[in-house]
Amino acid sequence: MENQPATYPVRALSPSATLADAIALHWPEYLFEGLELAAFMLSACAFGTLLFYSESPVVVWAPSAVLRLVLMGIAMGGTAIAIILSPMGRRSGAHFNPVVSLTFFCLGKMHRLDALLYITSQFLGGAFGVVVARILIGPKLASPSVRYVVTVPGQYGVPLAFLAEFFMGLLTMTVVLQSSNRPRLSRITWLLVGLLVATYVIAFSPVSGFSLNPARTISSALFAGVWTAMWLYLTAPLLGMLLAASLYVLFSGSQAVLCAKIYHDLHSPCPFRCRFRRLAQPEPSASRL
Repeated sequence: MENQPATYPVRALSPSATLADAIALHWPEYLFEGLELAAFMLSACAFGTLLFYSESPVVVWAPSAVLRLVLMGIAMGGTAIAIILSPMGRRSGAHFNPVVSLTFFCLGKMHRLDALLYITSQFLGGAFGVVVARILIGPKLASPSVRYVVTVPGQYGVPLAFLAEFFMGLLTMTVVLQSSNRPRLSRITWLLVGLLVATYVIAFSPVSGFSLNPARTISSALFAGVWTAMWLYLTAPLLGMLLAASLYVLFSGSQAVLCAKIYHDLHSPCPFRCRFRRLAQPEPSASRL
C-alpha cells in the first residue's frame, strides 16, 4: 500500500448539509449498506438451512452439531470477507451494522445524517435479505431447527449471553481500530474481521446465538416472531464497541482514528471525514533524504 499513490476522492458532507444534500451525494453508499446486510442475511439463512434443517442431506452427512457449527462459522466468515472486499463494501466502508456506524459517529468520523441513513438502510436491508431468503428457500427457513436464524440466549442464560455480546463488540472494534489505523495492518483488516466472525459463530452461537448486530437480530425476529431478550442485542454490542472506541482514543488520541471504513483501498471514493491518505502516503526513499 505504501508504494502506491492514494487517488481516491473524499466526499464528506459539510457540517451544514441537509437531508437532501446527504441523499444526493451519498445515496450509493446508503443503498450499498442495505444490500450488504441483505447479502449477509441471505447467506446466514441459506447456510443455516443447509446445515441445520432437520431433513437437509448435510445433517445426514455430518451428524455432528459441532462440525456443522464450524462449517457455519467458515461460511459466515467468508461471507463477511466477500462483502468487505466487494465494490459495495469498498465504497460504503462495509459497516452493515448499526453499532459500527454509531460508534464511528461517536468518534467524529461520520456526519450525523450519514449515520442516520446508514442505520436506516441497514435495518431495511436486513429485513429485505430475509424476505428474499424466504422466497428462495421456502418453509424450511421457518422450521423449528432454523427459525430464520434467530438469535436467542443459549442454555447458559441471559447474563452470559450479555457478556458474550459485549465481549464480541469490545474485541471487534478494538481489532478494527488497532488494525485499520496502522500502515501494515490496514491491508488485512478485512481478513481479521472475517476470522473474528468465523470464531464468534463457532464459539458464541451456543451462548448468545451470535448477533453483534441489532439489525441482523431484528431482521430474524420480525419473521420468526421471537423477541427473547431483545434488549440484550440492542445494548451489549453497542456498549462493547463504545468502550473499545473510548479506550482507543484514551491511549492513542482522537486524531489516531483516520477513517470509518473497515477496509480502505486507495481508489474507492470515501464518504467520511477521512484522513487515511496520510497513512497511505509513500515514505521518502533513502535517495530523497
